[in-house]
Amino acid sequence: MKWWPFRKVERRSAMSGFTAELMAARESYISGRRGIAELTATAQSCISLWEAGFAIADVKGTRFLTRSVMAMLARSLALRGEFAGLVREDGIVPASDWDLRTRSGRPTAYRLSISEAGGGTTQTALAAEVLHVRIGTDVAAPWSGQAPLRRASLTAGMLQAVESALAEVFEMAPIGSQVVPMPEIPDQESTALGRSFRGQRGRVLLRESVAVSSAGGPAPAADWRPADLTPNLQAATPGDMLQAARGAVCGAFGVLPALFDQAAQGPLVREAQRHLAQWTLQPIAELLAEEASEKLGATIAIDTLRPSQAFDAGGTARAVATLVEAMARAKEAGLEPGAIAGAFRRVDWES
Repeated sequence: MKWWPFRKVERRSAMSGFTAELMAARESYISGRRGIAELTATAQSCISLWEAGFAIADVKGTRFLTRSVMAMLARSLALRGEFAGLVREDGIVPASDWDLRTRSGRPTAYRLSISEAGGGTTQTALAAEVLHVRIGTDVAAPWSGQAPLRRASLTAGMLQAVESALAEVFEMAPIGSQVVPMPEIPDQESTALGRSFRGQRGRVLLRESVAVSSAGGPAPAADWRPADLTPNLQAATPGDMLQAARGAVCGAFGVLPALFDQAAQGPLVREAQRHLAQWTLQPIAELLAEEASEKLGATIAIDTLRPSQAFDAGGTARAVATLVEAMARAKEAGLEPGAIAGAFRRVDWES
């Protein structure tokens, strides 16, 4: 028998050691840093609104920010709180993972992981070659961003807990089943009978009793009285908790919870669209435009308000009519254009 030439035995860390913790941390970082509520319908609905809002945005000053890149960027910001892409001559290549070096809190160099169909590659690049957009940055780590669900981890955890509990109830509980009480059976048979109720839905479970009298009456009158096994969910009020958790998650993404209400009308839907575009998407678009202008060397403007029609059309029409009427009266009064422009600036209206 031939021995291995190296007599020294190399010991590697077990799956409960540092390697497992590092792998779990990296998996959590890639999958959204939270791994709890990202897969719920509420979170995905809000993420889809972000994707659609950025995909239809007006981009001026560059050809690199295509609609597909904008949609991927919005999804990455919603799930991870940041997006990094390598700037090339033919466009922006998104990175699936990255680490960086900083100086004075600012990134100076990146090591990017680029996904490929046959296996990923790793590339290094300077900060000027990487488009890195961050939201929810902290002063302790200004080079990284935070996703909305990470900033609302307690709410996301409660939403996942409530949905998981309801899923287990509908999967395991004997909903719609009925059983007849049995006063005289051994303990072993009681345990086996209790296990047999699991997952039995909509069935009538009959068990014969040998008692002549049960529950104060003869067997035919009282012993065969069925009992419902459906759990009482109203006492735990899961509907209220689920509604509150969904509303809080929507608020974390900048979406008005009333948008998903079944009784929502047209004015409410338009107001929710204005709120999302004005207070969430457009500020992020301004951060993206600033970063892209610095890295791409051109003045870039991104508008999410006009394509999404995130404004009051009726109010805008009335405002335009009022302005035209005011300008006509000012012209009849003989006012100079400078005086009219000054009056408009007094009410924060540029002319």
